[in-house]
Amino acid sequence: MVTATPPTESRPAPPRDRCVTGIDGLDNILHGGIPKGSMVLLAGAVGTGKTTLSLEFLVRGAEAGERSLFLSVTESSVKLTENLSAFEFFRHDLLEAGSLVIVDLPDMYSRLGLDHEELTTEEIGLLTRSILALVAETGAQRVVLDSLTSVGYRIRREERIRDFMLTLGQGLNRLGCTTLLVSEVASSEGRYSAHGVEEAIVDGVILLGNASRRGDILRVLQVVKMRGTSHSRAQYVMELTPIGLLMAPHLKGNRPEGG
Repeated sequence: MVTATPPTESRPAPPRDRCVTGIDGLDNILHGGIPKGSMVLLAGAVGTGKTTLSLEFLVRGAEAGERSLFLSVTESSVKLTENLSAFEFFRHDLLEAGSLVIVDLPDMYSRLGLDHEELTTEEIGLLTRSILALVAETGAQRVVLDSLTSVGYRIRREERIRDFMLTLGQGLNRLGCTTLLVSEVASSEGRYSAHGVEEAIVDGVILLGNASRRGDILRVLQVVKMRGTSHSRAQYVMELTPIGLLMAPHLKGNRPEGG
């Protein structure tokens, strides 16, 4: 007599550890934070709050004991810290203690001899290894690259940008990093990156933009994609205050969706 084998009971995958961003509204949207080890594209036009959100993400991590690294391409570290001094959440003592490290990526270009407009495959590999070595040296658990778009202008070719991101992402994941890659896009483009390949590679996409309401221009945030967690896909109004970013729902339809 043949006994039928009972169907295997499907079990939900265990929840991934979270990188709590420390930005309450964003953590609520993501049901606890970004899954640890993720590489997330932070996309938006000029003036939508990308750098401020990135720095608060790093500062909150440093306050919680996670070393944080900011790789700045378009703005010098001196100017960056001067501009952010207006925010109460930005703490100079974290810089002095080495818990928060800000590095000017153009200085790295100079040290590596990357002084021409388009990088070769070998030079892209050198840049990737140097970034990963810096992350390992600082012991960073949170990393921001501001911006991926600017680095992409030096790489240019889509297949090389894809390879750069894949290699960098795998290396950062092995080092236990949760990473934000800033992507500069015009509000009229309807896309998340300069070349269109970046959003397919990353684990998540957070879109910042502007919206009009009763004659006012509001900053808004929307999580478009996030692997490893359910999340709201609604738009949220984002306000830049001295104590940090505050968010409130902007549109109806605040229904959780899979990442």
